[in-house]
Amino acid sequence: MAFAEHEVLIRRDAMAVYLYLLDATNLPVWSDSVRSVKLLQGASASKGAVYRKMVAGRSGLSIPAELEITHARPGAEIRFQASSGPAHRSGGYYLSTEAAGTRVRFALEARAEGAAGILHRLGFLNRMGFLNRMLQRSLCSEVAQLERLKDVLELQPAI
Repeated sequence: MAFAEHEVLIRRDAMAVYLYLLDATNLPVWSDSVRSVKLLQGASASKGAVYRKMVAGRSGLSIPAELEITHARPGAEIRFQASSGPAHRSGGYYLSTEAAGTRVRFALEARAEGAAGILHRLGFLNRMGFLNRMLQRSLCSEVAQLERLKDVLELQPAI
């Protein structure tokens, strides 16, 4: 299991940030690892919505992963889980209003799935912590993309 979090202060109101994050089709705009996102089921930008995202794999090929919005509290919190893909990931965006804008914390945890997960549980890849280090690096890189979200939202005209 690996865990990472990152936070930024975005000079936008909480509802504007919340609505942007809730729509998973915005992910490719600010996240380097996400190549495309499309809605599979449910209402777009709402709790229960399931999206298929194509993420960049280590070999340069795209890997499909399904993402479900599991909790949505307007202006304050969005939680999600990836039900398929190279690792089982869950996490959330946690928003708080400050005088200068909205503080956003992105927390993410993951555990390996598939053959790598089985080998990890059997101890083959865990002897030197290889899988955990690889997963940890991936999560740290992913949550750090919040800096790009800040840039994207602050460059947009205020509504």
